Amino acid sequence: QNWALIEPAENSVTIFFIDDTSGVFDKLTFENREDAILALRRNGFGLYSDDAEFQEITLPPKPPFHESAHSNGLIYSSGRFWK
Repeated sequence: QNWALIEPAENSVTIFFIDDTSGVFDKLTFENREDAILALRRNGFGLYSDDAEFQEITLPPKPPFHESAHSNGLIYSSGRFWK
């Protein structure tokens, strides 16, 4: 599973992409939360809190998060797997 965590900053938000072992393997920055959410949905991500069935079969990764590498590199920020 690839998970996305939206973290607000002063004038932007960053989406951190996290694997099941709590490893952060990529990130993207947007001007605001709404743009970040729209981009996530456009790319097949949904809200965990909205999917009761998914919540029954898996748990999200837990902090502390750590830097990690994806076997395919920066898959989202490179644009390879991001619309």
